[in-house]
Formats: sequence, C-alpha cells, structure tokens
Amino acid sequence: MSTESPSYFDHLETLSTHHLLAGMNSVDQTVPQAVAKALPQLEALVEATVARLGKGGRLFYIGAGTSGRLGVLDASECPPTFGVPHGVVVGLIAGGDTAIRKAVENAEDDAEQAWRDLEAYNINDQDIVVGIAASGRTPYVIGGLEQARKHGLATGCIVCNAGSAVAAAAEFPVEVVTGPEFVTGSTRLKAGTAQKLALNMLTTATFIRLGRVKGNKMVDMQLSNAKLVDRGERMLMDELGIEQDAAATLLRQHGSVRAALDAQKH
Repeated sequence: MSTESPSYFDHLETLSTHHLLAGMNSVDQTVPQAVAKALPQLEALVEATVARLGKGGRLFYIGAGTSGRLGVLDASECPPTFGVPHGVVVGLIAGGDTAIRKAVENAEDDAEQAWRDLEAYNINDQDIVVGIAASGRTPYVIGGLEQARKHGLATGCIVCNAGSAVAAAAEFPVEVVTGPEFVTGSTRLKAGTAQKLALNMLTTATFIRLGRVKGNKMVDMQLSNAKLVDRGERMLMDELGIEQDAAATLLRQHGSVRAALDAQKH
C-alpha cells in the first residue's frame, strides 16, 4: 500500500520548524493532482448519488478513524449548506459517535458492525452507501459495502490506494492514490486531505445537480447565525437590486433566500 510506504523525508526530529512546514507543504501540493486523476470515477459516483437522492433515497457514509470522522463532518454540513433535511446524508463511524472524539479500540476490525449500523436506519435499495478508507482494507467498511451490494444497494467508496479490497467491494470506486505520507503511515495528512476534497466535490456537485444552488449561491442555506443572515441579505440585494433594509424585511418574512426570491416572482 502506497499510503504505508516510507516517507520521502527522514530524521524529522532533527528538522527546524521551517523545514518541517516546508516539507509538509511540498508534499501536500501533490494532493489536488491525485484528485484530478480520479475525476472520471468521481463523476460516476456523483451521477449514481444524484439518481438515488433525486428519487428520495439517502447517502450513507461508513468509515473508521479519520475517514469516518470526515464522513460525519461532510454529512453534518449538508443541512446548513444546502437546506436538506437531516437524515438525507448520514455519516456512520466505527465505534459510534464516541469515536468521533476518542478512538474506540478494535472497532474498525468488526466486519459485521457496519451493516448493523446501517440497518438501524431502515436502509433500503433506494439508498447509496459510500465507504471511506484511506488504506482500502478496513474490515468495517468492506463488510458494510459487501452487505449493501448483497441487498441491492448502490455502493461507492473513496480510497487512497490502488487495487484495494474496499474498491473491489464497491460498484462505483474512487481511488485517489496519494502515495507516501510526510510522517510514514499518517493518513490523516495527505490521504485525509484528498478524502475531504473528494467528499466536498461529491455532495456539492450532487446538491447543485438537485437544484439546491441558484447561480453560484446557497439559496437554501439555513439562516442559523448573524453571518449567514447577512449573507442571505446580500444575495437578495444582488438578485433583486434592492437595499439591505428591504432585503432584511424579505428574509424575515419568508425565512429563506429561495422563498424570498420565489415570492418576488409571483
């Protein structure tokens, strides 16, 4: 596995802070290039996801450790960003929610647990399951994907090694091959960054395709703090050519940018 290969750097403990940072930055610059090579695979996964969610299905992430946390993060950001209900995108991590903050010993080695976790959500063949695993060999993810396919669900994955067992278990694999880490085997670094980029692209492209963005603006975002209210007002000002006081009034009346824009059309 290239993610476990020795770092191109050595004697890290002897390096200055400047050289540590410069070294990490130099290898991080290879990550977008690795993601670019996986765009055709990612396109297929987006299309499959759009098809399921467009018919009322859900997107489930399964992962362990850093990969699981990134899935939970991406899922948690979809409702405020795109205004979709909680539960449309669900992140599951080996060891349960406790593992988001604290590692749960051996949780990722249970090949049966992911399907049990998915069954708790009454998962069905309208849904899609995406496994996230830098190594591509996590039993929790492999088992979950295998059971999902057995039950007729669409499956995808995001991995950072070529030819992995996780990719073999998925119908729509995305392989972002990031190579050796700055600290050997520390996949929270380049691999984690690559996974975050891929997840950003997956859900953002999906919800744009599903009509949750207008022009280039998040018209369905939740107005959950002053910054977002201000952003919403500026969207209305730009779209309608009105002053901020009028935009604020419209936003209060209708509760979202999209609703305010729709009201002005009728």
